[in-house]
This record gives sequence, structure tokens and C-alpha cells, in this order.
Amino acid sequence: MFNDLQAAHAWIELPASLRDSEVSQTQAIALESGWRQVERGAEDITISRWEDARDSSSHQATTPEDHYFVGIALKTTRAKLTRERQLIFDGTMPAGTLYVSAPSKPLAVQFHAPGAFLHFHISADHFPAQPSAAESLNDLVLLRDPLAAELAKALMERGHAADNEFARCVGQTLAMHLTRLEPPRAKVNALPKWRLRRVEQYIAEHFDRCISLSELANVAGLSRMHFAAQFRAATGYRPREYLLNHRIEHAKRMLATTGRPLAEIALAVGFSTQAHFSTVFKRISGQSPARWRLASKNERPATEVLPRRRAASENNWLAGAAA
Repeated sequence: MFNDLQAAHAWIELPASLRDSEVSQTQAIALESGWRQVERGAEDITISRWEDARDSSSHQATTPEDHYFVGIALKTTRAKLTRERQLIFDGTMPAGTLYVSAPSKPLAVQFHAPGAFLHFHISADHFPAQPSAAESLNDLVLLRDPLAAELAKALMERGHAADNEFARCVGQTLAMHLTRLEPPRAKVNALPKWRLRRVEQYIAEHFDRCISLSELANVAGLSRMHFAAQFRAATGYRPREYLLNHRIEHAKRMLATTGRPLAEIALAVGFSTQAHFSTVFKRISGQSPARWRLASKNERPATEVLPRRRAASENNWLAGAAA
């Protein structure tokens, strides 16, 4: 999944039916004609949605003089944010990543994978008027901000039922959250790209077996403590979490393209039991593997469990493989 983000589908979890049809119908969330291109009108808070399925694209825009711009990633992507010659961010943006631009600030972005974002255009009246406040919020990038992710999810789940007042309340909550953020006490340098590529490649080649933190740290050429902190700064994930997400994305491809039993897929992607695989899959994807398989084939959501005979066959296969 993360070794090749062009194939990534790590969304903020919401029902599949809302990702396309219902979101496009809502009047509270405008669809952008281009990156950050939306008619704001007289509203103090405007929310829009931007999505680009291309493997790479470049854009630039300047935040209006009376508004802040806030973006929340809906799925994992790779991005490079710059202002003139100043590098602001370059790396992986997991779903839930939040970034902010202050009024009158130009910003350029290069995406190196498909991306989808909710964009909030919030009046400066919702933020402190002190110049220091604008400086602390400008160019703020928070990987996987929990509250921002939940606010985005709340909007997406309402779909066409979301009205302008509800959307405005979400925008006000987000503005209040930003004004109360404490600046990070210590900046951790992100794992250099050449080290990150080595780790990503190693995980891609060995994800089907147990991989320890010490093993990955050795691949990166760092101590366990420094590797874990720098890896999280570069990807937004703890190493173990990253490995599990990689396994689940590989499992999704197998579920969508093969008819192999769930127990067999569980072992193929590095899980020791089908039960553990199903628990992790549902935690990350929001659905059980069986339901996800049906949804990926555009079928109606499954309402029944596997037939007893087939389930017993898979359990016997797993028991034999484990032995």
C-alpha cells in the first residue's frame, strides 16, 4: 500500500455509498473545479471537496486576505508543499492530515499520488487577530489530526443530509480547535527519503512474516528509538501500524481479484490466524473482509455469514497449516 501509493485507497472510513454519490449531492460541500477553486460568496465559512485521480499533478493558489485555508486529507497521498523556494512539507500525508495557510499566503503543491481533500475556507474573524497567532497557524501541518479526521468524517457521513448550518458548526469547531493547539515542543526530523525507501522496500518484500522494530531499525541504520520517531514523522504511522496497513492493502487486492478463502489470505499476508486478520481488517477498513469483498464487486452488502460447511473447511485448512 505505502510502497506504491498510486494504488492506495486508505480513506477516512465512511460508507462506500457516501464516497461518491451522496457527497456530490450535498449543497453544504461544494465540488471544486480545480484545486482550491470555489465560489465563496458572502459566507464566513465555505467547505469544498477536491479530488484528483491522476498519479501526479501540480497546483498553486493564494489564500484570500480575509480567510484562512484549512485542508483535511480524506485518503493517503504523497505531497510536496512549497512557497516560492521554501519547502514546507514533502512526504506522505495519511488520511486525517491537516494543513493550514494564513490569509494572503501563496502555496504550491505537487501531488505524487491520487488525492482527495476537504477544504475549509474560514473567515479570519474566527481566529485571534494577533500577528503571532497567524504565524503559528501558517504552514501548520499535522499528520493524522484525530479531531480534524472526526470532523471530516461527520460531514461525509451526513452526505446530502448535511445542511449549511451543520457545515458551518463543523467549520467553527475546527477553527476553535486550531486556535487552541499548542505548538510542538520539539521537532523530530523526518526519516530521510533514502532510508524511508529502504524500509518501504523491505516491508514490501517481507510483510508476510513477522518483522520486529529492531529489524526495521537495522534496515534504516538507526537505533530503535530514533528510527521509530523519525519514521512516524515521515509517514504519520508507527512502524507496526504501517506494517499492518500494508498487509491489509495487500489483502484487499487479493480479496478483490481472487476467490481464495479468508483463512488462506490471512496467512498469505502475514497473520497467524483468520480471527486476528478479520479484527485488524475491520479496525482499519470499517468492514469485515467478507463484506469488503462483496462491496468491491459492486454487490449488495452481505447479511449472512459464511455457510457452516465452508467456514469449517477454512478452519480445518488453517489448523493444518499452523501445524
